[in-house]
Amino acid sequence: MSDAHEEHETLIKTPQQLIAVVVLSFVVFVGLGVLVAQYVSSGYKGASNPDPEVVSRAIQPVAQLALGEPEAKGPKTGEQIYKGACAACHDAGMAGAPKLGDSAAWSSRIATGLDALVKSAINGKGAMPAKGGNASLSDDEITRAVAYMGNKSGASFAEPKVADAAEAPAADAAAAPAAPVEAAAIAAPAYEEKK
Repeated sequence: MSDAHEEHETLIKTPQQLIAVVVLSFVVFVGLGVLVAQYVSSGYKGASNPDPEVVSRAIQPVAQLALGEPEAKGPKTGEQIYKGACAACHDAGMAGAPKLGDSAAWSSRIATGLDALVKSAINGKGAMPAKGGNASLSDDEITRAVAYMGNKSGASFAEPKVADAAEAPAADAAAAPAAPVEAAAIAAPAYEEKK
């Protein structure tokens, strides 16, 4: 019977052996954690003196969302303004907006005249926000858009002319403030190479 009893004995027979096994297993797990951390962090660290353009490309968002066509620089035609700011509501007739080309819906509005329609478009009316929600539009651009919509719906408004392409950059250059002289002094800091 003593032989059978000896078969079922454990490898750990004393409290010192138990403590040694616990400490050893702790050391093994910590050692494995350190090795994994070292392996993971030993990868490519990047250039020692990165180009700011490369850095900006590397940290840019994964995806970018651009709705519609890119906006053209300079003055826009009534149709371009309509497609960019007005079409979302006036094509579908949302929130009481008269649909483009619906002569019946536009007739009472056209009767008030171009100036009254432009004033409503600039200041907003009903659910329509001021300037159709695009505060960057000038009053002339709003007038062109309103004339375009009115003319497509039975009016015969004179659409203001779009400034020539040669005149627009000159006007933009005159309106733009001069660049500050100390702009180079506040540029992004230079990267220093660590040795």
